[in-house]
Amino acid sequence: MRPVILGVVGDSAAGKTTITRGLVRVLGEENVSHICTDDYHRYDRKQRAELGVTPLHPDCNYIDVLTQHLIHLRRAEAILKPVYRHHDGTFGPPVYVRPERFMVVEGLLGYYLTEMREIYDVRVFLNPPEELRRQWKVTRDCSRRGYTTDQVLAELDRREADSEAFIRPQRRHADMLVTFLPPASDDHDPTHLAAELTLRDGLPHPDLTAFVQDEAGGLTLLEREGDRVLRIPG
Repeated sequence: MRPVILGVVGDSAAGKTTITRGLVRVLGEENVSHICTDDYHRYDRKQRAELGVTPLHPDCNYIDVLTQHLIHLRRAEAILKPVYRHHDGTFGPPVYVRPERFMVVEGLLGYYLTEMREIYDVRVFLNPPEELRRQWKVTRDCSRRGYTTDQVLAELDRREADSEAFIRPQRRHADMLVTFLPPASDDHDPTHLAAELTLRDGLPHPDLTAFVQDEAGGLTLLEREGDRVLRIPG
């Protein structure tokens, strides 16, 4: 039996890994295989700096190999996946990945090609406000990846053209958009953010009426440009 394949796509530091970890916990670690498309980068960090390119550009990734691997996984066939090590920007030895009942694929360019998009059962795109994403990226890259704040901000500016050209357009291919809302005040717990889920008609959705009518839950369901939007308090 082939796995159910879930896509989680968004710009750098949009919350993809956090969402993926949550999905794994909900579905059960024993039931989920997970791959990150960053592992299919063509160049390591040093090479990208020398070439003046960003990992957001399709030409800086082995998109063809990624597509082939997604096809194999959909057929319930194992793959030998490359490994990109974010802590130092180098490549490691490949690892064997066997698809489980659920397969979560997270990364930057997961919906770039039509052939790739057709592989997923559910396509999610993470779309936080840009200022919030920049804050997350500074925090993450400085604490985990050895960058300074100035380096992260400069890299964000350098990536902007590729973000606009290749990452953000993938929103239109998503079954669900997830938008995290910035804190209402400075003393708001930054780990508890409100969110909006835009549910598009391309995918069947459950009846949410009972949840919305439960005032204790604080959920709000509204229509926006023909889509249903579920607002979840932080």
